Amino acid sequence: MNRYPWWKYAILVIAVVVGFIYTLPNFFGEAPAVQVSSGKATLKVDAALAERVERILKEAGVQPDFVQFEGNSVRARFGDTDTQLRAKDALQRALNPDPQDPSYIVALNLVSRSPQWLTSLRALPMYLGLDLRGGVHFLMQVDMKAALTKRAEAMAGDARTMLREKDIRHAGISRVGDDVEVRFRDAQALAAAQRVLTDQLPDLQWTEAGQGNELRLVGRLKPEAARRVQEQALKQNITTLHNRINELGTTEPVIQQQGLDRVVVQLPGVQDTARAKDIIGRTATLEVRLVDDSAEAMAALSGNGPVPFGTERYVERGGGPIIVKRQVILTGENLTDAQAGFDEQQQPAVHLTLDAKGARIFRDVTRENVGKRMAILLFEKGKGEVVTAPVIRTEIGGGRVQISGRMTTQEANDVALLLRAGSLAAPMEIIEERTIGPSLGADNIAKGFNSVLWGFVAVGVFMIAYYLLFGLFSTLALAVNLLLLVALLSMLQATLTLPGIAAIALTLGMAIDANVLINERVREELRNGAAPQTAIHAGYERAWATILDSNVTTLIAGVALLAFGSGPVRGFAVVHVLGILTSMFSAVFFSRGLVNLWYGRRKKLKSVSIGQVWKPQQQS
Repeated sequence: MNRYPWWKYAILVIAVVVGFIYTLPNFFGEAPAVQVSSGKATLKVDAALAERVERILKEAGVQPDFVQFEGNSVRARFGDTDTQLRAKDALQRALNPDPQDPSYIVALNLVSRSPQWLTSLRALPMYLGLDLRGGVHFLMQVDMKAALTKRAEAMAGDARTMLREKDIRHAGISRVGDDVEVRFRDAQALAAAQRVLTDQLPDLQWTEAGQGNELRLVGRLKPEAARRVQEQALKQNITTLHNRINELGTTEPVIQQQGLDRVVVQLPGVQDTARAKDIIGRTATLEVRLVDDSAEAMAALSGNGPVPFGTERYVERGGGPIIVKRQVILTGENLTDAQAGFDEQQQPAVHLTLDAKGARIFRDVTRENVGKRMAILLFEKGKGEVVTAPVIRTEIGGGRVQISGRMTTQEANDVALLLRAGSLAAPMEIIEERTIGPSLGADNIAKGFNSVLWGFVAVGVFMIAYYLLFGLFSTLALAVNLLLLVALLSMLQATLTLPGIAAIALTLGMAIDANVLINERVREELRNGAAPQTAIHAGYERAWATILDSNVTTLIAGVALLAFGSGPVRGFAVVHVLGILTSMFSAVFFSRGLVNLWYGRRKKLKSVSIGQVWKPQQQS
């Protein structure tokens, strides 16, 4: 009746062992480290950089605990801060021979002290949020009106080009607010223009206005198109912020949308607010120029002469030098979109979309320079690099440009991202700014940890005093619940904040409620005269429905917070929902396993240690 098969005990043991392993890294603390990340948009960090960092440190006589490649950076961990500073100086000198034009960002950082065998199992500690580690918080407002205005300006140029190509006469095209207005002198031209514009500019809703010789077509962005423009502007700004914040060497920055037009930026571990604002607010520009392939340019590349007059030397993507003319053909202002795709030979390519002005210039330049190379440059902080330099095969008109040749699918995606996210799609303004010191974060950690610890102790003491051995089983189940919850959060690499700690404390109180229901149900069966084994079985079976109902209703509230909340509310909801799931497992499955292990094999069980069982007095 009260016995588990061996496979259920195996599940319990595996759950506890896995929970212990993935909770363990949170107790080792953090060690000083040096993080190396890309300092230029066109420079990618890969596993080869980790080997290079190891060689540099070995030559400098600095012994790291380990060097590993993680995503977009390489991290080296050290035993103390003195070694960390020596390593940073050595890497800075070797990786950035020109301090005025650094290729890599070498930043001080902190990483977990977990042993390498834990790291190899992907057993990593939870990240600490801004309120626990300290750092800076920005709330930024995106100027959505500017994004719509920019789009309307591009549409006006497109309309002008389309009508010119169809030889439809008009009296002028202008942008009025976020609308595009085309003026005509006769109804026939208006009708012809309306057919062309409706077909080729489907994002605009065209309506007739005016009368006599002052006829007008007014194009207004459709609501769904306006919403798409705003969403794309917000998404591009968030992507650009991610690219820029990588330079700060911040672990797990929080960059997320808040509402329809705001972005929250949280940088744990960063205390220099001015530096953070400088990085976030910097601008990047895109330029298109012709490559100089003359004999003088080739001689300059081979080192046998100076660069020709009117040209500049740059570095092409991949490391090779290239001579580019100073004259700028197009800028990023003429680029409306860049997407990765494939060319006619099914080779990876990047498809660019230009506005009307850019399309006209590009068509003329490509017609006059077939067979020559055209360089696309990305400038950041005054330094430019050539992203790609394709050969012009034929005249390119229509505002759609294709870049292909010698690139993988991943490189095509990277180039498209760089061209799209080189600069902000719409201006942003910092409307709120906060700085949290590391000492305050440490104090928050201590208070949060103490609240969970003393809450656990108080609950455990009460349960053991009131329910005796069954109370001990409940306390052990509560400990397993806490162990599994922390392990799950660590597996998910969740960011722990003060609301998350509050949710853990709340979970402890709610989890013990299930054990109270079970214990009281067992007592009730004993009062009614049931045998101990029968009382245990009935207590768990009949309490299960009540426990399930109460937890499901609480889970619904948690899921609602998770779906509709943001920021701290969402962090609270994540821990809350996971805590409900682990508490149902530990309070019912694990605690019953302990009871079955202790009492299940006793055939002639006469009593159980569950505290005072009050029986009703017999009527005389």
